[in-house]
Amino acid sequence: SPCVFSTAAQQRSTGDECGPEDPRDEPKHPLSDCALEHKAIKLEEQVRDLTERYRKALADSENVRRRTQKFVEDAKLFGIQSFCRDLVEVADILEKTAESAAEEAEPSNPNPTLKKIYEGLSLIEAKLQSVFAKHGLQKMNPVGGKYDPYDHEIVCHVPAEGLQPGTIALVTQDGYKLHGRTIRHALVGVAVESQE
Repeated sequence: SPCVFSTAAQQRSTGDECGPEDPRDEPKHPLSDCALEHKAIKLEEQVRDLTERYRKALADSENVRRRTQKFVEDAKLFGIQSFCRDLVEVADILEKTAESAAEEAEPSNPNPTLKKIYEGLSLIEAKLQSVFAKHGLQKMNPVGGKYDPYDHEIVCHVPAEGLQPGTIALVTQDGYKLHGRTIRHALVGVAVESQE
């Protein structure tokens, strides 16, 4: 069958064309060795640059995460700050009422009702201060301490009798701190040297 033979001959001749090429006939690379080295150096610089950018981005995202976490923690701690300011005013009224009841319930006055009212108000006041302490709200006790403009507000000057000038001699309104942050300044009288 001459057809089969001719097809085989054609395949052999086509296969011969696709055979291994002469190494001398290989196409030359368009880039020389020097150009390849230059390109490799350039790529290494890009890798270093991208690595540095990645590290900076990672550090920035970590800083943002830490800052956000701090904001959330502060919001948990100080979210009740406004509520505490309002409760402190109630505590002031309760304290003044208890003081008035104590004055009226002196031993010279035999009225047992006033004595019971005073005792009840004292218990409420103690419980309120215990609740304040539980939630990080503390009353400042600045008498005898140094004046601090971040914690105190001067309302008067008092002659320094037995006190060093600049120390707090009296408190006209209690100050409060919530977890160490002043939420209401104490209104104080500061000792000054008397001018004779």
